[in-house]
Amino acid sequence: MLNRLRARDEWAFFSELPKANRSLAYAWWALVVLRGSLPAVLAVATGVLIDAVNEGRPLGPALAAVGALFVTLQVLAPVHAQTGANLGDDLSAHLNDCLLVSTVTPEGMGHLERPDLTDDLTVARDFDLGISGPPMSTSMGFIAGGLVEVSVGIASALVLFAYRWWAPLVAGGVWGATHWLLRESSIWRDRNTEEVKDAQRHADYTYRLAVDAPAAKEVRLFGLDDWTVDRFAANRRRLVELRWQATRLRQQPLRWTILLLVAGNAVLFLALARDAANGRIAVGEAVTFATAAIGTSSLAFGGLNWALSMAAQVVVVVRRLEAEMATAGALPDGTRSADGLPAREVRFRNVSFAYATSPAPVLDGLELTIPAGASLAIVGVNGAGKTTLVKLLCRLYDPTGGAIEVDGVDLRDLELDEWRQRVAAVFQDFVRYELPLRDNVAPRGAPDGVVTSALEQAGAGHLADLDTVLARGYDGGTELSGGEWQRIALARALAAVHVGAGLVILDEPTAQLDVRGEAEIFDRILAATRSVTTVLISHRFSTVRHADRICVLEHGRVVELGSHEELMAANGRYRTMFELQASRFQDGEEDLDGVALG
Repeated sequence: MLNRLRARDEWAFFSELPKANRSLAYAWWALVVLRGSLPAVLAVATGVLIDAVNEGRPLGPALAAVGALFVTLQVLAPVHAQTGANLGDDLSAHLNDCLLVSTVTPEGMGHLERPDLTDDLTVARDFDLGISGPPMSTSMGFIAGGLVEVSVGIASALVLFAYRWWAPLVAGGVWGATHWLLRESSIWRDRNTEEVKDAQRHADYTYRLAVDAPAAKEVRLFGLDDWTVDRFAANRRRLVELRWQATRLRQQPLRWTILLLVAGNAVLFLALARDAANGRIAVGEAVTFATAAIGTSSLAFGGLNWALSMAAQVVVVVRRLEAEMATAGALPDGTRSADGLPAREVRFRNVSFAYATSPAPVLDGLELTIPAGASLAIVGVNGAGKTTLVKLLCRLYDPTGGAIEVDGVDLRDLELDEWRQRVAAVFQDFVRYELPLRDNVAPRGAPDGVVTSALEQAGAGHLADLDTVLARGYDGGTELSGGEWQRIALARALAAVHVGAGLVILDEPTAQLDVRGEAEIFDRILAATRSVTTVLISHRFSTVRHADRICVLEHGRVVELGSHEELMAANGRYRTMFELQASRFQDGEEDLDGVALG
């Protein structure tokens, strides 16, 4: 029985409250008990007061007790509401902390690219936005209300024991039975089905369209403001209907429920009326027991309500994500030093890789050797496996087959943090930190001389002072263009080279620069990284041709490898792609770089 209770979502929710704020959680529970028991005490005090009036006894003590209980009940309600709101805020912060730890702790990134986990992450992360349900601070009020109601019902039923032993069984039984009877006549809909996740995804997407700056231009330019609002409202309405539609009543069971309530309460109140009329119980006692009988009806309206179900689901999702993300993103750490590597070569030996969400391999028996100190460009159509190769080289994933060897040592055997300190990378979706320029170039810290030198090499030496925050909205902050940001990202990689990186990875590093600017920057990068190993991924062949060697990937395998001249002479796939792109810029016999196409 206890194990079944512990397996319930509600148990997980209530177990999480003390972890968020122990003192507030205990205070919240104490207020539940007080607010649940005081109405029964007030019923007894009222009966005592009435008997005092009938018997001519002093009214002061009884009247003071009734007044004190009444005032206390009125005061406890707002106190409980504020306590619950504060506890809800703390619980939200605690759950968000857990989510943050769950996402950043795994060494890999497989947990962030699995749709099932990212859907659950959206549900948990956006709960307090009010998209799928009320914020946690509001839900705590609904949850408290349900628990207080059921506590009032239980306390009132206990008072009836002073009347007859069977009275609480009858009153509590008929009112409590409503939960079972109506549950038997209802259909409980799972609140986390694929249909619900799909609705959550659509609602989240339209919400982001409305509030995120990147979409603001098109939303306004194309007059999509009303469309966005209407679409979000429709998606949210659909989500709310799916999440909140809990029961559907059938006529016959509802009829039996009403008959049972009428019969049970008729037996109890007729007995009370008869005993009061015959003088078996005093008037005050009759009022107390009648009030308690009415109070027992709270059993039908209290309990574990819809708000608890929704809030508990968030807790369960967060806890499940902790375990599943730790597994999906786990990478075993090696023990061998990566200091000074690569000194000879990096080799992909029969490497295969497939993402967990797709059985089709992205890399399939890849064989490739990258000599240390050389530059290698990788080209291929979209989906050829270029970015996946980079992820494996950074050891964000491990191969599902074969091995990547650095100077003959399996990459998985190297100490992970030490290897990553040897790698500098510029990704297509590089991060724009809302931090000073200095921290954007060297997030882990570096002397100002290193930062300045890296900026100069990237052609960004005069963009801003090192202490200038690169974001509007901050005191003295500024914003940069896309091309300027790309130079900052390149400077970040160059700064890493200055402090010890031995492998530079450039994944579309100059996509936001024009052709001439890209050629100039890449020449600077090659000069600055001449002593290290450089891997370049680019769609622009005017840049690719500057690399020592060029690798053509198709379907996860190397189909051509050589210098620009060698591959052009081979008259194969590389030459076809090169000439196709060059034809777009051709003017006589020169491209936009002023370089003969050959």
